Amino acid sequence: MAGSGASPHSPDSPLARAEHFIWLTARVLEQRRFAHHFLGKDADAVEAALSAYEGEDGGYGHALEPDLRGPVSQPLHTAHALRVLDSIGRLGGRRVERVCRYLTEVSTKDGALPALHPSQGGYPAAPFISVVDDPPSALLTTGPVVGLMHRNRVWHAWLFRATDFCWAAVDALETSHPYEVEAAVAFLDGAPDRSRAEAAADRLGRLVREQGLAVLDPARIADFPVSDGYAPGEHHFPHDYARVPESLARRWFTDEEMKRSLDHLQAAQQEDGGWPIPWRAWAPGTSLEGRPIVTIEALRTLRAHGRVIG
Repeated sequence: MAGSGASPHSPDSPLARAEHFIWLTARVLEQRRFAHHFLGKDADAVEAALSAYEGEDGGYGHALEPDLRGPVSQPLHTAHALRVLDSIGRLGGRRVERVCRYLTEVSTKDGALPALHPSQGGYPAAPFISVVDDPPSALLTTGPVVGLMHRNRVWHAWLFRATDFCWAAVDALETSHPYEVEAAVAFLDGAPDRSRAEAAADRLGRLVREQGLAVLDPARIADFPVSDGYAPGEHHFPHDYARVPESLARRWFTDEEMKRSLDHLQAAQQEDGGWPIPWRAWAPGTSLEGRPIVTIEALRTLRAHGRVIG
């Protein structure tokens, strides 16, 4: 196919169309991630590209998470970097020791992570992300980081209080929003206490269904309200919570609900081969950089659930 060299995929397949989109639009990091996950290329190239976003403090910045601009390290950027390292089997070693030192330095008084560190002040950021001088701890950032650390058997003093915060935050959830639930699932999927994690996930799944936080039938999408403050059409689906079949969140949905969700995800691929960003687009560059990330995650989700994409 044009633009992708000797692609091993069927020219009209979702994967081949996405490959063309990636080579045409993506940053080097996403190009190398795609090549690793879908073309069998080495993970070293992904690590090399990711290192360009690493700061001297051990955190990550430079708009790794496109909605935060500027060079300063941020918890959201660093959580993104850890997800990339986990996806290539490289979450360990001295790099993670440096990350843990950074996490310790930017933690709140209760040992967890804020959604946004005040150092972002003076640099552009999405208008739906607030910069405050004394930010509170956030499950949104802390949960995914703690879950990944535990799943990769990383042990560091920072984890003890951060883990306690996550348990307390998950147990306290009565009303929520989809991204916070996703963060809770990321924590529970990696938490060492599996029986406690399963019990917490069961309760959380009931909350998701009772509050309509997942579109269970895309044909009736109008019956499921968008959460306050979200962009029009920024719905969440079963596959957003259960990105892999092994996730505790997979138990929340029937086989038919999951099938409809994955059908909807697969059909969302656009004419140019990429998937759209579901959240509010506030600047042209953030949309361009965000779509390849969303595209790679859509493909990985579909493949994890056994969909033929090549």
